[in-house]
Amino acid sequence: MNTLHDCRKNVEQASCLPPQYYVSSARHTEEVNKLFTQQWLGIGRSDVVKNAGDYVTLTIANVPIILLRDSGDQLRAYNNSCRHRGAQLLQGSGECRQIRCPFHCWTYGLDGLLKGAPHLDGIKDFDRNDFGLVEFTVKTHAGFTFLCMADKPPPFEQFIGDFDTYHSAWPLASLITTRRREFSVECNWKAFLDVFNEYYHLQYVHKDSINDLYNPPNPADSTSGSFATQFGATEGTGALLQHQQDHALPLMPNLPDREANGARYTWLFPNMTFAAGKDSIWVYEAYPLDANHCHVIQSICFPEQTITLPGFADKARFYYDRLDAAMEEDRIALENQHRGLRSPFASAGRFSPALEPNVAAFAHWYAGIMG
Repeated sequence: MNTLHDCRKNVEQASCLPPQYYVSSARHTEEVNKLFTQQWLGIGRSDVVKNAGDYVTLTIANVPIILLRDSGDQLRAYNNSCRHRGAQLLQGSGECRQIRCPFHCWTYGLDGLLKGAPHLDGIKDFDRNDFGLVEFTVKTHAGFTFLCMADKPPPFEQFIGDFDTYHSAWPLASLITTRRREFSVECNWKAFLDVFNEYYHLQYVHKDSINDLYNPPNPADSTSGSFATQFGATEGTGALLQHQQDHALPLMPNLPDREANGARYTWLFPNMTFAAGKDSIWVYEAYPLDANHCHVIQSICFPEQTITLPGFADKARFYYDRLDAAMEEDRIALENQHRGLRSPFASAGRFSPALEPNVAAFAHWYAGIMG
């Protein structure tokens, strides 16, 4: 019987994660306690809250969160729960000048401090400074936002490691998000991220949509941070369906020859992954709803000089179509896989060193945290 210890071996000897880690409610609870509330999490692109007062809400492992930009242009993350009697404060996304509870009108500034609490005449030993919103630590890097809920987050520099060594060719920090889509999948969050990071399934799941675009990938890179990355050459752009390549947008500026002819797939552990292509990047965040369901946020980003081109919106639709078509093919495969993983007779297999090194690297990291 395979254990987490078997995932800590090198890729040529390692086993896949045991099926119980994809289906067990007890393992899900353990992940919430060890991963989602203690480790750095990728929560998408920073430009989704571009201006002061812009906000988005999200839920991570049952913790409701507000991500906003304050009046000093600083990104902040708060627990989306009023300090009075716990009501959620904001829904969806939008713009606000202050945060007002819809239940009893307690009001907070963008800095999280309590500004107003009506009808508290006669209350004793009450200091508004003690009732600000619970705040989480936020960092930005290369245009991405990272959050940690721990009281003492792990060193961010250790987490991000040598990320820039492998991604400096792309102008990641300045790219602009043109579409952000949310959906749920009936599979474990790890399985969703697994499939985005392996070439193995392409010729079987995507044989008529994108498989012909991808050449065999380069060997995986050796990294020092909490991420895995692998580059591969492509025929045309991997961001379009293989029969729609004539709708390609221009290359990103100043890409070296290799990067101008391929895509780099990167998984920032535990929950965010992206592909950096020659013309765009596409990003996925995966959040567990329970052991058997995950919530996914998909984003696609382009350089500003591409977005301002005449006819961009018309051509961008073909990029969105590619994401949606490939995602539907993946969804069918993932939900089928999850039904099989729930069998009491399911067992862990082995990795393809050439086609699944990112998945093996995540399993190695995961086993180190969870073991």
